[in-house]
Amino acid sequence: MSKPISTEEKAEKLPRNLGLWGVWMLVVNGLIGAGIFGLPSGAFALAGEYSVWIYAFCALLMLPVILSFAELGSYFRGTGGPIKYGTLAFGGFVGFQGGWLYYLARLISFAANTVLLTDSIAYFIPAAAGGSERLLSVFLTILLLSLVNTLGSSQSIKSMTLFTVIKFGVLIGLVFGGILMLGEAVLPSFDEAIPPGSDLGAAALLLIYAFVGFEGAIVPAGEAKRPERDMPLGLILGLVIVVVLYMLIQLVTMAAVPNLGDSNTPLLDASSALFGEVGAYILMIGVATSVIANLISSMFSATRVTYAMALENSLPAWFGQVHSKFLTPANSVIFFGIAAFGLAAMGSFRVLAAMTVLSRLFLFIMTCAAVPVLRPRFRGAGRFILKGGYIIPMLGIVSCLWLMIQVSWNSVWMTALFIAVGGVLYWLGKRQSQG
Repeated sequence: MSKPISTEEKAEKLPRNLGLWGVWMLVVNGLIGAGIFGLPSGAFALAGEYSVWIYAFCALLMLPVILSFAELGSYFRGTGGPIKYGTLAFGGFVGFQGGWLYYLARLISFAANTVLLTDSIAYFIPAAAGGSERLLSVFLTILLLSLVNTLGSSQSIKSMTLFTVIKFGVLIGLVFGGILMLGEAVLPSFDEAIPPGSDLGAAALLLIYAFVGFEGAIVPAGEAKRPERDMPLGLILGLVIVVVLYMLIQLVTMAAVPNLGDSNTPLLDASSALFGEVGAYILMIGVATSVIANLISSMFSATRVTYAMALENSLPAWFGQVHSKFLTPANSVIFFGIAAFGLAAMGSFRVLAAMTVLSRLFLFIMTCAAVPVLRPRFRGAGRFILKGGYIIPMLGIVSCLWLMIQVSWNSVWMTALFIAVGGVLYWLGKRQSQG
């Protein structure tokens, strides 16, 4: 039986511009998107003051998954991430489905966040709130982001750096300003009864939205300078910093907003209560920059998925063509931009947004299951090998299965439909490559 050809054995044409800082930013911007600006109220409604610990619980659920990604990320220097792992461990079809589900999750999330961004623009410019003006705003936003991702990976990282600094500045300002103004009031008493397990499970499923997206840092490993070092460090440092920030934000919003469970804009309400109207406007800038940074990160990672699939002959070669001047997967960027505009123009993504989490859970299970298959083949000097045998990957699978139990049947059927569509595309791609 012939060994599967990985993207590492193909002619990688993308330059290595990603250092530890770039990987860390991809992780952080993948995790901190638009969700944290709206999740604190939903979590509080379900779990009360115990919601602050749900963030820590979600981080623990994702930790074995992230560690499994970190180990596999240290094995390879090629582009592809989970696609490569699934292909080498379980064959081309499983690898393709993992990449396909990841791509769809990123695409739909990108479209939903683009709508949120245009709504934020409409907060300042009401004329952009509806009709053709809204469509124009969506189009110009996606066009600008597509240009940034086409001009080069270093340009994308520079843009992410700017927006990451602004985003963290706003969020950290809210946290420390709130702590200074509220003092000990930010510390919950925990004298309420512990909510029922069903509510705690629902809160965990809600907040897990804030802990997916880290896998985007693994996909462009072919552009990392030292993936065997930078991938594990970037993933772990990103998770630690993000969960601490999430917990501090929850503490401040619980103390600042009296009826937090009823709020649709918890961070905006907290900022307004603490700093007045000026604070609310500053936070709106934080929302916009957070979403922009997340969008740049999403497009950067997702377009490398179709690029890697084309190198594996799972998609037409057109997706794998690299721009002669900027050395970026320009065709994949163009396709992503057009598809994202089509979804964003529709405007409603609630069911599909839930489906993105389920599709990512399938991807996480595939990656954790690949560790015991690939470790004997790739372990050696310079690799990040997890301690404890295969206990950590097994814990990652158990965590994902528990989260799957919390997902609605609508999301399950939608995911099954997209898996079937992916199977058809895979068959067409293979047929073309053999023809």
